[in-house]
Amino acid sequence: MVPAPSSPPDIDEASPRYPGWRVVFVCFLIATFSWGLCFYGLSVYLVELQRLYGWSTSWISLASSAFYLTSAAFVVYVSEFLRRLGPRRLMLAGIIALAISTIGIGLVSAPWHLALAYLVMSFAWAVTSIAAITSMLGLWFRSRLGLAISLALTGASVGGILIVPALILLTDAIGFRNAMSATAAFMLIVLLPAILALVGRPPRVATAASGTMQPVAWTRAEALRSRAFWSVCGPVALSLVAQVGFLVHQIAILEVSLGRTGAGFAVAITTIAALLGRLLLGAVADRLDPRITTAISLATQAAALFAIARTTDAATLYVACVVFGLSVGNLITLPALILQREFERASFGMLVGLLVAVSTVTYAFGPSALGALRDLTGNYTASIFLCIGAELLAAVIILWRPHARTG
Repeated sequence: MVPAPSSPPDIDEASPRYPGWRVVFVCFLIATFSWGLCFYGLSVYLVELQRLYGWSTSWISLASSAFYLTSAAFVVYVSEFLRRLGPRRLMLAGIIALAISTIGIGLVSAPWHLALAYLVMSFAWAVTSIAAITSMLGLWFRSRLGLAISLALTGASVGGILIVPALILLTDAIGFRNAMSATAAFMLIVLLPAILALVGRPPRVATAASGTMQPVAWTRAEALRSRAFWSVCGPVALSLVAQVGFLVHQIAILEVSLGRTGAGFAVAITTIAALLGRLLLGAVADRLDPRITTAISLATQAAALFAIARTTDAATLYVACVVFGLSVGNLITLPALILQREFERASFGMLVGLLVAVSTVTYAFGPSALGALRDLTGNYTASIFLCIGAELLAAVIILWRPHARTG
């Protein structure tokens, strides 16, 4: 196992004047629009396209699943995109693709138009979401990487809180097509100047080029054959199947006990808790053991799910949603810290992209698996216990520490 080398003495990552923090702010803005339009926005597109054209729920849902699977294929190559283009040009390419696809979704009039728009958006999602943001921040940060990732990915929660309501309000005011175009234009007005002004040359590029850092790089085939890599990737994939599956079905699970309005409130406080959890973890992540912290996070989510399965008391259900939400974002940050600390630094971007690709393909089937089990049994109890089992198994596996290849 090759520990990450210490930062050069002239780099003070704790200083507010360190240029990396400006990059964190830009990544926060990118995450806000990326998650708002590519993740949370899919539910808005489904409703509006059904209303406008009468397309079936199953067809639009299939297009959404294809979007995630295609993005997983692009994510595998994020490290190559980053190496060839550099962080600034990759950010620009991502938001331009996101703007084109956002406008395109508003202009669709046939199913194949939506497939084409989602294809462009799948590239945008790959290069503006977890793998890309984490890999780019890895070029600026070592000792404060956990805080940097947590702050940047807070934008993911903000995107759900701000972008979706804004899309709905704009659609009611000026129509779906104009709302999508206006949102894309606003995004470009905000992000283009921010990227051009605040994102410069990362110091890690110069460090690697100087010859002071000569780590042994992994290949994807080697990673996929490695027990060390799967000791991280396997638990992440298992936990995200449970996490994404529960979040998709959360309203349906809770409305029996809380009613439609109460279930919607539970979703809101889960999202707010996820934001707070990211911030709290970010403040201490770089001083914690990420494997132990991940196991604790998974165990608390399993406990929250157990409470949800066994009670109908409203107060207990709301508390359980808060507990579950606190770890939602942390299951993105913590695996990246494990990869940073336990694997060669030159492979960090590739390994993050590979982990995200594998977990994306896996969790894409989580909602359908829970739905099928619910239809088979007549209620969500078995589905929730399936999630609990996945979380606990993931918590056990993540504590296993095989040695990464030292070269």
